[in-house]
Amino acid sequence: MQHIIYLFIKNSHRLLFLLLLGISFVLIIKSHSYHRSKYINSANSITGSFYEKVNSAEEYLSLKEKNAILAEENARLKQLLFNKKDTLLNFKNISYNDAEFFSVTKAKVIKNTFNTRQNYLTINAGTKNNVKENMGVINERGIVGVVEHTSNKYATIISILNINQKINAKIKNSDHFGTLTWDGTNAGYVQLVDVPRLASIKKGDSIVTGSESVFFPENIPIGKIDKVFIDKKTNYYTINVRLFNDMTALGYVYIIENKNKEEQESLDKETTITK
Repeated sequence: MQHIIYLFIKNSHRLLFLLLLGISFVLIIKSHSYHRSKYINSANSITGSFYEKVNSAEEYLSLKEKNAILAEENARLKQLLFNKKDTLLNFKNISYNDAEFFSVTKAKVIKNTFNTRQNYLTINAGTKNNVKENMGVINERGIVGVVEHTSNKYATIISILNINQKINAKIKNSDHFGTLTWDGTNAGYVQLVDVPRLASIKKGDSIVTGSESVFFPENIPIGKIDKVFIDKKTNYYTINVRLFNDMTALGYVYIIENKNKEEQESLDKETTITK
């Protein structure tokens, strides 16, 4: 205590100067509007900058939660789009049980391979989320793959970058169909094969899912035509398609259940037998 008193006595002149300086500043600010406005503006600038940084930090920390909420809203919007194309409704009032043709569930990719010839993904949704085998998987940019196996909390997806994957697709402008496959070479491109020579094709045309697909609704984006070849064995077009999706960087995805899938497949099977 004596040491503290000694320090005050030793620096009494400096402390007195600082006290008088502070009082002077207060009197100047109170008696002159110009100085008062400058002080307030400076204080506001400092506190505003501080609160802005605090708010930015809080927003960053809450991004994970906000992304999950946005993904949930997107799932409901996509379900509305696939089932109520010509009806304007408030999507917040739509229950997942209202879907007549397609239901949509969100999930997050927790594992993704893209550098082999048979690539797979793992998502954090399974049977407890009503995810089943042979459901289509998309994200905001286009198709991702098809569910192959499920457990209670997880599911594995056959990526479109898998040489065994085959999906019905079409040229958007002409409605000519083909089969979407992957030749196992480039993660940015897939191939649309067995397209008839009568098809009107040009570079840049969009490729989308076809109406014959039992995994996806029609017109889900896939990519754009990059190059066109003629298969000498079949005399059909083989089209190199540049994917809209970056299959090496996937976050949230949406699993689509086609509620009429079994009826579609049964009818197709009967038609094949009849032929």
